[in-house]
Amino acid sequence: MDKRIYFLMVIAFVIGMVELIISGILDLIAEDLHVTLGQAGLLITVFAVIFAVASPVLLVMTAKIERKRLMLVCLYTFLIGCIVTVFAPTFSILFIGRIILALSGALLIILCLVMAPSLAGEQYKGRAIGIVSMGVSASLVLGVPIGLILGNNFGWRAPFVLITVLTALSIIGVHVLMGRIQSKPQIPLRQQFAAFKNHKITLGLTTTFLYMTGHSIMYTYFKPYLEANTDFSANWISIIYLIFGVSAVFGGGIGGVLADLLGSRKTMVIALIVFSTIFFVFPYTTDYYPVFFIILIVWGILSWAISPAMQSYLIEIAPDSSEIQQSLNNSSLHLGVAVGSVIGAGIVDTLSVNVNPYAAGIFIILSFITVILSVNSRKKNTYRTRSAS
Repeated sequence: MDKRIYFLMVIAFVIGMVELIISGILDLIAEDLHVTLGQAGLLITVFAVIFAVASPVLLVMTAKIERKRLMLVCLYTFLIGCIVTVFAPTFSILFIGRIILALSGALLIILCLVMAPSLAGEQYKGRAIGIVSMGVSASLVLGVPIGLILGNNFGWRAPFVLITVLTALSIIGVHVLMGRIQSKPQIPLRQQFAAFKNHKITLGLTTTFLYMTGHSIMYTYFKPYLEANTDFSANWISIIYLIFGVSAVFGGGIGGVLADLLGSRKTMVIALIVFSTIFFVFPYTTDYYPVFFIILIVWGILSWAISPAMQSYLIEIAPDSSEIQQSLNNSSLHLGVAVGSVIGAGIVDTLSVNVNPYAAGIFIILSFITVILSVNSRKKNTYRTRSAS
């Protein structure tokens, strides 16, 4: 398999870190820039929403541009966003920096996901997507502890200084390592949304949205849940996040391998069955630490094992529009993050953080239902037929 796929994984890691790295340092940002914690939290919400909405639109708008050139343009834009963030004197400027990062980052992640299978070939497409997904998952889950460590010791701008340096190194790497990769034929935006007429695709994207919503309900408020239900110290909670993060990183790779070995459909069905069970069992494990850590690791693995399987599934049912499907799937994932965080906040404010695991489990069950409906749908690939005609 082409070694450049691992470089794409590194780029995905660098870009993905920006989204949630500020989760653990929102209080520092709020204090320094004189805003409320809720206002600071909008930095996460606006990033997730823009990331989700922008990626399919930008993919269509840039469809004719050669992929290496497009990646470099996006990386330079991302670098500008990093610099704006590092030197932002006010919350408004920081907000603008987040918008720049979200717009350029949305397209960069999709480019990594669509370039990896083309480099790997048909035999290893699932593993290639899984490898890039490992980078994305690593960034989202390891970004929080990285942000905590750097932010608490050197100030909230320090994590973004790190990302700025890594982005500059990524630009050098693309210049040196990546060759020209021609884009696929352009597909109009109207034709892109015609994909929703295919029940398999629509239900698949709904599955991604639902399971990520469930995951986000629990993960976004995992720290207060641990504080309310366990005796773990602050240091131990950081270790728990690290264990979860490492598990999630391997989950992306495991999901890709299983998609190649077992098939994407079987992988998703099995993973979602176990995933839904975990959240209903979780509340009963907090007094039994060995069981708790086993469940934690399985949760971490499954949280990102489903994504590469779903990507492979969408490529299988709509190969002529695979770039669009991966973009829409990525949008569904980030919308799930945004919606899950909002639902989780509502539950914490109105009920109790102890309700979050059950709410998460319900959404995972719904995602299991939609994936079963998608797999068993008899609807033919209308979108592919139109594209080919």
